[in-house]
Amino acid sequence: MSQEAVTRMPPSAPPATAATRRVPLSPVLLRLFTLLAALLVLFALLLGDKLFNGAAVRSMAFQLPELGVLSLAMMIPLLSGGLDLSIIATANLSALAAAYVFTHYGLTGGGAGVLAWHVAALLAAFCVAGAIGLLNGMVIAYLGVSPILATLGTMTMVKGIAIGLTHGGVIAGFPAFMVFIGNGSVFDVPMVVIVFVLVAIPVGILLTRTPFGNIVAMLGSNQQAVRYSGIDTRRVLVKVYMLSAGLSAVAGLLMMARFNSANAAYGESYLLITILAAVLGGIDPAGGFGKVSGLVLSLVILQLVSTAANLLNISQFLSLALWGAILLGVAGVGRTWAWLRPMLSTRLGR
Repeated sequence: MSQEAVTRMPPSAPPATAATRRVPLSPVLLRLFTLLAALLVLFALLLGDKLFNGAAVRSMAFQLPELGVLSLAMMIPLLSGGLDLSIIATANLSALAAAYVFTHYGLTGGGAGVLAWHVAALLAAFCVAGAIGLLNGMVIAYLGVSPILATLGTMTMVKGIAIGLTHGGVIAGFPAFMVFIGNGSVFDVPMVVIVFVLVAIPVGILLTRTPFGNIVAMLGSNQQAVRYSGIDTRRVLVKVYMLSAGLSAVAGLLMMARFNSANAAYGESYLLITILAAVLGGIDPAGGFGKVSGLVLSLVILQLVSTAANLLNISQFLSLALWGAILLGVAGVGRTWAWLRPMLSTRLGR
């Protein structure tokens, strides 16, 4: 090679450093941040300080976590290419199991004995949830039943058991620490928010930083390819539905703590909203893709719209319509951009 050719060669790029590397914001998060900013500006103009005062923010903070944990419970089966319609029924039966132990054994006496009964009550909730999740997982993974049919049957059965055992009644009156979890604050931060953060962060790490999370995502993308790779997909699916049920139990305990009561019919309106929140947050309904960060952002948006609608005296049914319109709008923008992007890249490249 001649000396002239050498001098014309462009200098090699400097090695990437921590300062020069950039982590691009995903299109889903970018759309959600843009939507959130637009809604904040709109509601600020319409409501002013009514929406952004301490009382309104505190109200949103107390309402969001239980729906958030239920949405996490729905997210994990969705990532695997499935669905869990039994999360609300599981949450309620788990809460009723804990409520029974609390009210019959955990409110009398003192010292280590009553503490043991409190622990037993919480364990009862998770044992019930684990049994339901195991049933869902076994029926779906080993019998090959569709997740919709399997969890629909489980939902109906579990709700029937809950109503039959309680005759549709309410179990109320729990220890002070449960009431504090549902209604108390630490440094002005509601305890339910702290619980949600303590649940959401490990779930996010589990789904993005561990082999289990990678396998769950691959299951949603191509379950047959995962099976041919030598992974026991049936065991993974059982774990998916048991994890979903465990998160449902946490949500049931949060509802029980906030209302200081448990009932077989609490939170029934949440079921479709959890699917809405998951899909709006970027979880692919066909499985394989989605992050907890997107889900959290979508929950904030939905809660903001709901609270603003209440302050504007808009009917609850119109609030649901607004939620659906937001989902359609975000999905439409995403699909339109996916269609336009190759064409724009080609034209700009020319």
